[in-house]
Amino acid sequence: MRAPKFPPDNARLFSDSPSTPPAGVHIANIDGASRGNPGPAAYAVVMRDPNGNIILELGKRLGRDTNNVAEYYALLAALDYATSNGIKALRIRSDSELLVRQMQGRYKVKSPDLKPLHERALKTSRQLQYFTIEHVRRELNRDADALANAALDSGGPIALPATIAAPARRASEGPSAIPTKPRRIRARFERGAFVPLEKPEIPEGTEVVLEIHKRHR
Repeated sequence: MRAPKFPPDNARLFSDSPSTPPAGVHIANIDGASRGNPGPAAYAVVMRDPNGNIILELGKRLGRDTNNVAEYYALLAALDYATSNGIKALRIRSDSELLVRQMQGRYKVKSPDLKPLHERALKTSRQLQYFTIEHVRRELNRDADALANAALDSGGPIALPATIAAPARRASEGPSAIPTKPRRIRARFERGAFVPLEKPEIPEGTEVVLEIHKRHR
């Protein structure tokens, strides 16, 4: 059987790389859910740093969509978070064979709903120095699956509290200044990321803990 061809400019996969994976690889388990397919849909991302610590848990309810669309939104949320937070090496784990094989170039993307999402995912993944995506069994993706279903049950966007560690400060920058009192900074959750509604005047290197309160409109 002829080996499948991968796009020449696509990020390399662990499986076809002759060298060992680079240090500092973050791992993100992603999942999408749809009740009715199409029906109410949601996606989730659980990302861990190279030491296995969870740095991001988020779930977001979409409108009426398919499971495959939700899976792509989960992938895009993970990629957007990585590129926005200086993560250079990312490994995606998904129980969606279709998503994984399409990203690997093994399956064609025929759905007009998936094509723009697939193209954006490829474009964003190329901003990373190292990117790979692998298919895992559903039982190995329980955290993301549970979070996606929790987002569906909640009826709105949710994000579990998680410590987001900022890049370590260099010795020349001096010690990190951490506020002694909790501060509230309003932000809007859009496309899998938090967008501040005001300038967050906090020192570089500060660790931030998110405490989410959903506001009803």
